[in-house]
Amino acid sequence: MAGSEDQKFSLQEVLDTFKLCLSENKEVYLEQYVAGWRGLVKFLNSLGSVFGFISKDAVSKIQILVNYMNGENASHYATVQSMVKYELDNNLVDVNKKGSHPESGCRTLLRLHRALRWLELFLDRLRTSTEDSKTSALCAEAYNESLAQHHPWMIRKAAGMAFLVLPGRQTFFEVMNVGPPEQVVAKLGEALPLISEVYQITEDLYAQHNMLDLP
Repeated sequence: MAGSEDQKFSLQEVLDTFKLCLSENKEVYLEQYVAGWRGLVKFLNSLGSVFGFISKDAVSKIQILVNYMNGENASHYATVQSMVKYELDNNLVDVNKKGSHPESGCRTLLRLHRALRWLELFLDRLRTSTEDSKTSALCAEAYNESLAQHHPWMIRKAAGMAFLVLPGRQTFFEVMNVGPPEQVVAKLGEALPLISEVYQITEDLYAQHNMLDLP
């Protein structure tokens, strides 16, 4: 078992990782993207089992991508852009919605991409929240604006229940491990534009190839 130190979430670490995510010509490095997600999984897990339904899924998706990044075609999985090109050129993506490539890198990343949007919206709401803001409401709003649209009713219902038992704003800020609330707010202010940019570049790329609804 890894020590608890390995499990500790650090907002700074996620910030640093997303900073390294983009190449000079705005390609998204998969290795950094996955590393950023590992940090976000730690964040979800540090809040207890509430977000288990998201973090477990994220962990399995990360593993699929890691297998590609370490596999025989690793060179094609250096960036999101190279992966999209390679998989589309070789008909490895289920563009016809037949479910024939459930484990393609493109589909796998899309699932993480959608969840990233939810986290981005939620963290932004936390950043602009006040002491008496209810985290359950902030989280539910962010979820309804993003992931909920892609989840079946049962999962949406479970998520709604899970959000009700979220800890307060103070706990979230402590979990970030960056100091007092005003520092957390400042750090989130730095991190969110980076996450947002990575999200937007991926979103535009997927939109361009009509892949935002891969089954």
